[in-house]
Amino acid sequence: MQEEYIKRINKILTFIDENLDADLSLQTISNMAFYSPFHLHRIFKAITNETLSSYVTRKRIERTAMMLMHDKECSIAEISVKYGFKNDSTFSRTFKKIYGQSPTEFRRSNLDSFSKISKVNSNNGKANYITEEYLCNIDSLKNWLKINAKVKITEMPKMNFAYVTQIGTNGIEGSFQRIIKWATPRELLTKSNSNICRVFHDSFKITDGDKVRMSIGILTGHEIKADGHVELTTIEKGKSIVGHFVIEPKEFEKSWNSLFIWMNENGYKKAERYPYEIFHNNFNEHPENKCIVDFHIPIA
Repeated sequence: MQEEYIKRINKILTFIDENLDADLSLQTISNMAFYSPFHLHRIFKAITNETLSSYVTRKRIERTAMMLMHDKECSIAEISVKYGFKNDSTFSRTFKKIYGQSPTEFRRSNLDSFSKISKVNSNNGKANYITEEYLCNIDSLKNWLKINAKVKITEMPKMNFAYVTQIGTNGIEGSFQRIIKWATPRELLTKSNSNICRVFHDSFKITDGDKVRMSIGILTGHEIKADGHVELTTIEKGKSIVGHFVIEPKEFEKSWNSLFIWMNENGYKKAERYPYEIFHNNFNEHPENKCIVDFHIPIA
């Protein structure tokens, strides 16, 4: 029964991501999931640690924040409508409650800069979001990329992806181990063009770490069947910036940051598809405990 709950919640999470401009009320989602509203409310919160309403609002606001940071062409009004806000005052009030700035102030402070949204405790004990200028020196990150990565633009084919859902970083090793345990008897990791992959549905730049949703699984060009706790989807074909790294696990954040700087400085625009990592080794078996990994940023 727990596997069935997880499967249905995964479908709901995907549906929400793809329909942020639509009616995503508890009643609408419960009808789609074939649960009563009361039952869905309990199950959704038990699995995601958020109510459905809070999750939908957060996802909408975070998606607008990403567009405010990276899309100069869309007006704030167009962005708010695109993600389901029909009232400007409601959008501005909700946005400021989460990020501590109006959408206009947020865009002005983040556009054309490489900044990080981080969470701090205010005097009244509530969590606020503030903008910190520059995670570290831009030139330092650009030099890091030159030394540690090979970057190219690649047209990626459509791939099958069998995965488990991971929310937050707590327990993430267990998710990797579960997918490896599932894939090993199926000999998936011995096949060419099959690798462990991690997809990021949220960004650590704008989403609190314990709420970031990831899919951890097997990405393959072969036919694949999912069962049990493992779901099946596809990663659609499209153009990506690919950074090939050989790095320690602690260097992942720096590597992602440097690759996004490369994207901005070379005039590319991130597509609405999700960034992901493709792993080419087990870092525990590397003589220096390093990961051989490709970082993919889908671009328009």
